[in-house]
Amino acid sequence: MADGDRNADLRRLIRTIPDHPKPGIQFRDITTLLLDPQGLALATERLLATIDGPVDLVAGIEARGFVFAPALALALGAGVLLIRKDGKLPGATIAEDYELEYGVDRIAIHVDAFAPGARVLLVDDLIATGGTARAAVRLLRKAGARVTQASFVIDLPDLGGADALRAKGIAVNALVSFEGD
Repeated sequence: MADGDRNADLRRLIRTIPDHPKPGIQFRDITTLLLDPQGLALATERLLATIDGPVDLVAGIEARGFVFAPALALALGAGVLLIRKDGKLPGATIAEDYELEYGVDRIAIHVDAFAPGARVLLVDDLIATGGTARAAVRLLRKAGARVTQASFVIDLPDLGGADALRAKGIAVNALVSFEGD
C-alpha cells in the first residue's frame, strides 16, 4: 500500500533526524507519531485495514513492533507473540541469527509460543534492509507458523527490505514510504 495523500497526515508526524546514528543517515523517528494520540490511533486503524484474513497471532519485533502488535491483536481477536533479542525471554527458546552491517545479532521466541500451523502476522514500525524481518520470518516458519503477511508503519523502499520479504512470499504493507534512504 503506497502512502499517497491518504497518509500524509501520518508522514508529517514522523520526525527526521539527519546524520543519526552516523553521517549520511536520515533517521525516521516514529516516537513523534507515538506521542500524538490521534496519530497513533490513525496509524493503528490504517494498519488494521491492510490485514488480509484471519490471524491467530500478531508477532511484534522488539522493540517498537511491541507498540503496534497488542492494538492490532485486540482488534483481530488474536494473541501477541513477542520476538525478542536472544537472552531476553525466560524458558526454552528457539532463535535465528541475522546479519547487521556491523556484525551478527540473534532473535528468539519461546519454543511453546504456538501450535504448528498458526497464522501469524509480522509487525514492526519500520522496514529498511529487512534483515530482522527476514530473520523473524525464518524463525516463525522454523517453528511451524504460516507467515504470509507483514505490516509496517514506515518503508524505506530504496533499501530493499520489503522486496526481500515479497521474494519470500510475504505480502508487505506499509503506511508511509520515504524514498532515498
